[in-house]
Amino acid sequence: MAEIDTARFLADLHDLRKIGEFKTGVHRPTYTPQDMESRRWLMARMAEVGLEPSMDGLGNVIGLRKGEGPRLLVGSHIETQNEAGWLDGALGVVAGLALARAGLPVEVVAFADEEAHFGSFLGSRSLIGAVDEAELDAAKHVQTGQPLRDALREAGLEGIARARLDPARYKGFFELHIEQGTQLENAGLRSGVVSGIVGVSIWRIVCVGKQDHTGGTTMAERQDATVAAMRVLSLIDGRFPMVAGERSVWTCGRLAIEPNSPHVIPGRAEMIFQFRDVDETVLDRMGECLKAIVREVDRRDRCAVMVEQISRSAAAISAPAMRGALEKAAAKHANGQWQSMPSGAIHDAQHVARIMPMAMLFTPSIGGVSHHWSEDTREEDLVLAIRILADAAEDYLSS
Repeated sequence: MAEIDTARFLADLHDLRKIGEFKTGVHRPTYTPQDMESRRWLMARMAEVGLEPSMDGLGNVIGLRKGEGPRLLVGSHIETQNEAGWLDGALGVVAGLALARAGLPVEVVAFADEEAHFGSFLGSRSLIGAVDEAELDAAKHVQTGQPLRDALREAGLEGIARARLDPARYKGFFELHIEQGTQLENAGLRSGVVSGIVGVSIWRIVCVGKQDHTGGTTMAERQDATVAAMRVLSLIDGRFPMVAGERSVWTCGRLAIEPNSPHVIPGRAEMIFQFRDVDETVLDRMGECLKAIVREVDRRDRCAVMVEQISRSAAAISAPAMRGALEKAAAKHANGQWQSMPSGAIHDAQHVARIMPMAMLFTPSIGGVSHHWSEDTREEDLVLAIRILADAAEDYLSS
């Protein structure tokens, strides 16, 4: 069996967290100097473990292994949200280094911009051939509006070709990740074998009323767009539990009121609403329920209410053989303290699964915290996770 240098694994994680250090976490947004420094750090570590590192025109870092025979791709991402945690993404990349250092036939990847500063999974989607130049031309920073092309030029990536993964090269892709939730911790468990990654359906709901004076307009005359939006959300709250799955989630993450003035009746309200589940039929059912709710409010309310689907990403189910290898290793190492579970968060693995078999392993997040500088995981759980992953990788490669 492969011997993992767990001390070096932890040391690499702690070394990487020094780049962009913020309180007990890190601030390493995509294409910032800190992010680019972390990519160069990674390339140096790849070379140390015998891989041939390269960085493509979007900042994807790949370490290739010499020789023939079956191999695995292992990785995640190393940029972060603003003032965020030290393990989200970084854990999966450093885990790949640890497996390669142990002599396993593993290649390591750090996908660019998983955190969607400039787009939706631009790095991993580019590596599978799902991003064209027009999308890159149009991409802008979600907060500052900086064009992606300008950011690439400032990062020294302008003119560098984008890479493409060859699925024939790999037997599959493993990603180790923190849970980013409380399911494992609340159950007193130390490991989670991911059954699949949820699909995400995102919708825009618009309520159009009549902007008017808050004092001079009687209640009988009002066409308040905010009230219509509240009715939609109230019906969602009442009806979605009847059509949702056991682990379905839904969120209204944005509610924009116009003109958003304390003395003006809102004439327009726009909501961005999403729901997630690992079962595509459940997503379909929730979508039909949402459309029925909007039709009902539109017919009965004084405001016009409309809905449109913005995007839908398909769920990705873990490859049975890879999942089985993880379950076998978890049974060996976790002493009954593990479970099978879906991933409520979305990951690069979801896109890689479109071209090769995929599986993921979760380790607990203390308090369920992620995307915040206080994010943390016990070191003994990190060590347990890398041992499970190593055994599973070796077992799957030999099958």
